[in-house]
Amino acid sequence: MVTIERIFGERIGSVFGGWMDKINGINRKYAVPRIKMSRGVKIALMFLRLYLIFLVILLGYKFWTLLS
Repeated sequence: MVTIERIFGERIGSVFGGWMDKINGINRKYAVPRIKMSRGVKIALMFLRLYLIFLVILLGYKFWTLLS
């Protein structure tokens, strides 16, 4: 099995391992939302997600056309 320590060495691997432990702890803490969202909030968040995806696709298209 390839580990971070094996790739980057003992010292750097331990630093990255510590960071990953912190990140995993934060993800576990906030995995379940503590607030209730109304239907309107859920719809607004879905609209914002779709808008963000549209902007990323538009940016990718613009980048692709500039390269061509």
